[in-house]
Amino acid sequence: MRWLELSVEADVEAIEAVSEILGRVSDGAAVRPTRLLTDPDDELAVREDPTATYVLTAHLPAGPGADDAVESTERALWHLQAFGIRPVGGLQVRTVDDASWAEAWKEHYVAQRIGRVVVVPSWLEEPPRAGEVRIVLDPGMAFGTGLHPTTRGCLELLQELDPMPSRVLDVGTGSGILAIAALALGADAAVGLDADELAVEASSANAERNGVGSRFTAIHGSADEAPDEAYPLIVANLVAALLVRLAPSLVARMAPGGLLIASGIIETRAAEVIDAMREAGLAIERRQDDGEWVSLLVARAR
Repeated sequence: MRWLELSVEADVEAIEAVSEILGRVSDGAAVRPTRLLTDPDDELAVREDPTATYVLTAHLPAGPGADDAVESTERALWHLQAFGIRPVGGLQVRTVDDASWAEAWKEHYVAQRIGRVVVVPSWLEEPPRAGEVRIVLDPGMAFGTGLHPTTRGCLELLQELDPMPSRVLDVGTGSGILAIAALALGADAAVGLDADELAVEASSANAERNGVGSRFTAIHGSADEAPDEAYPLIVANLVAALLVRLAPSLVARMAPGGLLIASGIIETRAAEVIDAMREAGLAIERRQDDGEWVSLLVARAR
């Protein structure tokens, strides 16, 4: 089968808008930075350069309707560019086959260390140091390898929880990285929820790969369809608009005294998310900034 690969280079603040445009014609967009910064004292402590642009890539079948999809995407990007708020490049289109697509995305992933969690793509080798937790991932086309500041922020906040809550709900689980990390750090059981069937498959496979498959349950569905249980910890690495809309639903699934780690928040919309959390009855325990991205630890009253 042949695919059309659509790529757009964009400024950090345009990522959400470009992702939404590409998502209209595909199952979602992969995001990667154009430049990484490394710590001279730790080659695995990789961070994105927030001053550089990002490349967003999506794939759709090359067949009937593909030309119309490309045209509508170009038109939507033109309207976005017309606002002139932040830089957005032109649409790049190329044809790839299944084999090329299956291997090409791997070149963008590296092993990396976030606190005492070492995230290792399944095709690489990186032994952990003493006291570290090693998570082996094969993300496939599902989002979440620990590279993006929102994922990294969640992993850093997870490591601050002592003790780790026993049960975790991971909303928008993607590759399953956050649920798997919570299990590796001491949780007894985790539920991963995602509206993307590819993510459900990838997260289940990754849980098995890390030896926590028996304690991880992947569910296909939206956040509103999360199991109606009381969780002592919920992780929601989404986007600002979804966090605002879903705040009441998330609170309804939090146990008294429960915690919520929320991320995927661009700094310019952080106040909006914080207001929604407070209106839903949550207290902001900690805010963590990483470049232009914000992660929050919030708590429900007992």
